[in-house]
Amino acid sequence: MHVVITGVAGFIGSNLADRLVRDGHRVTGIDSLAYGVREQVPAGVQFVEADIRDPHIVRSLKDAGALFHLAAKNCIPDCEDDPVETASINVEGTVNVFEACRRAGVPKIIYAETSALYEGSTTLPSREEDVSPRSFYAISKFAGMAFARRYEQHFGMNMTALRYFNVYGPRQDYRRTVPPLMSAFILKLLNGEPPVIYGSGEKRRDFVYVDDVNDFHALCLTDDRVKGGTFNLGSGTNYSVLEVYEKITGLLGTHIPPVHRPDMPGDEAQQTLAEISSARALGWKPRISLEDGLTQSIRFIREHVLRDGESLHGDRKDPEI
Repeated sequence: MHVVITGVAGFIGSNLADRLVRDGHRVTGIDSLAYGVREQVPAGVQFVEADIRDPHIVRSLKDAGALFHLAAKNCIPDCEDDPVETASINVEGTVNVFEACRRAGVPKIIYAETSALYEGSTTLPSREEDVSPRSFYAISKFAGMAFARRYEQHFGMNMTALRYFNVYGPRQDYRRTVPPLMSAFILKLLNGEPPVIYGSGEKRRDFVYVDDVNDFHALCLTDDRVKGGTFNLGSGTNYSVLEVYEKITGLLGTHIPPVHRPDMPGDEAQQTLAEISSARALGWKPRISLEDGLTQSIRFIREHVLRDGESLHGDRKDPEI
């Protein structure tokens, strides 16, 4: 199948492209490189440098059997600082992708929503119908969801929504203004520096390894039961920030105490926890334990980030959680 991925140079997009190429698909990847990294695009991918707001991206969708729409502005503090650009990329860009798919006749669209849609809800585990967005990022994704529903209803398009919880693994974006928790902790500790924890460290998150997420991506290409569905992709369990810190220090054999700072604005949820029965009903289940996923993440950073001389003393802030 010819499969198109927007956001192919990002964390999830590049890992997905790897999987699809290995599975024998012909992959076209679209990315503006505003947030993604060109070097992360796997060999064998036809790469198109373009903004998802560009109407000419329809040219790259010719003969596509499916499209994964993953491109977004997704760092919550950055989105809180610039709601105009957040709406431009995440709403205008998403609608432009849907319209390009309609014009090109793409028969299957799988697009990223987010577990941030549950950030105002107190019901755990989070079910797909229980949305309560608060941050500008979550609101922008909620708007994209509404447009997807209308494209589905009005034009009869085949839409599948995926709500990722805290996906982690190789290529997780440590370059981001506020890096994700796992990569930030690992980089700090490997460099002999104290990691930073915002607040008490008692916030709990549902972490799911990227290979498990890609198992569901692959299922979306072959299983017609996903049509019109919305699926939480998490592990179905959660860990506190302190528990993650302790697991990483245990794996590294180091005991550098963390530094605590005040809670980060925009990160209000005390817990995330996915209700994953809808995805499980299709035969999917997460396979990778937190310890195994962290071990593979540490190996990747040692072999590909530190080996390549990546500076650990840049202007990056500390982890987003």
